[in-house]
Amino acid sequence: MHEVGVMIEVVKTVENFAKENGLTKIDKLVIQIGELSSMIPRYLEACYPAAVEGTLLQETELKIDILPGNAICKKCNKVFNLIENNNKCPKCGGREWEILCGKEFMIKEIVAC
Repeated sequence: MHEVGVMIEVVKTVENFAKENGLTKIDKLVIQIGELSSMIPRYLEACYPAAVEGTLLQETELKIDILPGNAICKKCNKVFNLIENNNKCPKCGGREWEILCGKEFMIKEIVAC
């Protein structure tokens, strides 16, 4: 479960940002995760309390936004969600596509008091 290490690095990044900007309390941390990324949201949520214990983020709410895993069909140019369509274009049935989005993992927002 690599989510623990990733979440610890996120906490370090947010703490550094807070120190650089003179923040003493953070209310909410918003993370964006693509449907096609290797991160599993429920694992991140599960390890979050341990990652923030004893840090500036200890009382911070974690919010995770899931971004769609979209692709464009190389045959007909239809944009579609890979997961919802089992990696197959719903328009022409093609299985040759290019990923447009869905592999992201980023800190979207840090909400401070």
